[in-house]
Parts: sequence; structure tokens; C-alpha cells
Amino acid sequence: MDPVLPFDLQRLFAGQHPPLFYAEILFRIAVIWIWSIALLRWIGGRSISQLSLVEFLLVIALGSAVGDAMFYAEVPLFHAMLVILMLVLLDKLIDLVIRRWRGAKALIDGEPRRLLTDGVMICDGITARQIGTAELAEMLRLRGVQNLGSLSGVWMEPSGEISLFPADRPVMGLAIVPPLEEQPSEAPGPGDTLCCRNCGSTTMTRDTEGPVCSNCRSRDLTAARAAPEWRR
Repeated sequence: MDPVLPFDLQRLFAGQHPPLFYAEILFRIAVIWIWSIALLRWIGGRSISQLSLVEFLLVIALGSAVGDAMFYAEVPLFHAMLVILMLVLLDKLIDLVIRRWRGAKALIDGEPRRLLTDGVMICDGITARQIGTAELAEMLRLRGVQNLGSLSGVWMEPSGEISLFPADRPVMGLAIVPPLEEQPSEAPGPGDTLCCRNCGSTTMTRDTEGPVCSNCRSRDLTAARAAPEWRR
């Protein structure tokens, strides 16, 4: 292997290939682009937020196969086209398996996970989806939710999107607007309903140190607030 000369402008900008290789690069781009577009149209377009884990992996693999073939002289076009074709066929095979066998979708893409019930975050569900309660509160604010008591249920879908369902009758719950990071941590008054600042539960138990959340065992408590009605 020839030694590399640092900051060799010829190598950095032009490379060691003859000038006609630039025309070959343009040809490679055109061929791979047309081939990829044709196969992706066969798959069907989706936004990134709608991609399953398998489809996201497909995008990464396609990116490598498409990119390498566009400018690496050592990569034959037919090799790259075969890789792209096999990846698309694999995606089609997985779609067929999901349609034919019950439970295959849950095995491949995962299952929806409930994150909130009647204004209270479900800690096991949140942990299973590898997010935190603060991150869930952020997702809810982006959907216009001001208080956890406005919701009867929240699910995280396999795609990573969340599904929200309003409560028929909003209950006292944890206000997440303004964000908890901006709210002063004030001790609840004597007549206030206690509310956990971590999960939103209003059910408390007591031990020798005082009240503690029965849902997540947090001692960071605040006063519950009346929840407004939330609609999609």
C-alpha cells in the first residue's frame, strides 16, 4: 500500500483517477438513482416517522449500497443493483410474512405499549420503551396537552408515535404546562390534593418520612390542578 502524503491537494480534491472518471460518476448516479426510485416506488413511500424498525434498517442498508456505487470505481453497478434488489425483495418477503402469520408483526416491529391511564403515567410501560417521564411530558405538550388529567389513555405505537385519547371527564392531575423544570417546587397546602411530579399519580401512601407516591415511590410532590378538556 502506497504511503499517504498528508494535505496532498491533488489527492484531496481531484483524486488519482483520470478526468473522464467524473463522467462515469454522473453515469453511475443516473443508473443507481433510476433503479432505486423504481424499486422504492414498488415498496410505497412513507415518512420517516412512519417507518418500522425493519424499514429503517432497510433505509440504512440502501443508503450504503446506493452511495458506494455512485462514486467508488471498484464497485460494479450490477453488484450494487443486485444488493438493492435483494433488500427490496427482503422487505416484500417480510410484508408477506406479517400478512400471513398472526403475531409476526409484533415479533418483527414490536407492540403498542400503554404509557398512561386516567391521568397517571405507567412507569413499566415508559421504561419498556426506553424513555423517561419528562420525555413523555414533552411529547404530550407538543400535542397541546396541559394536564395529565385531561387524558384517559396514551399508547406508544411501534413507529414511535403516540396515540392520545381524551378523558370523558377530566380529573385533578399533574399540570405539565409550564414545563415542570420551570415550575417552582412548592410544598402543597393543607387542603390541596397531593400529586406526584414524576408520574402524576394522586394516590399516596405514608411511611415514617411522610407521604410517598404509591405508583413510582417518588417523594417529589406538588398540588394537583383541575385539568381542562383536551380535544384532538
